[in-house]
Amino acid sequence: MAEVELTIAGRPYKVACRNGEEETLRQAGALVDAKSREALSGLGTLSESRQLLFAALLLADQIIDGREFELPKGPDAELVERTQRLAERLESLADALERTSIDA
Repeated sequence: MAEVELTIAGRPYKVACRNGEEETLRQAGALVDAKSREALSGLGTLSESRQLLFAALLLADQIIDGREFELPKGPDAELVERTQRLAERLESLADALERTSIDA
């Protein structure tokens, strides 16, 4: 048995699978994670269980409609932008602390 760590709705999960099925499981996890974020962005604040419920419903709707699934391609653009803004803010704070300690 193999074990894969997935991050879905911001939480890590360790999931067992048969040897050789790791990549398929990662792709399935990426789909569920993408749908959970879609549910969160469309509905606002949700509990974890409701976020996963709506992710499952969105995926089921795609299956019923016969639509193709699109795997996420690379990191979430909004998350990258927020991380960059946070990094810039942290650098600004570090610079201010350095200037304060030099002046003291």
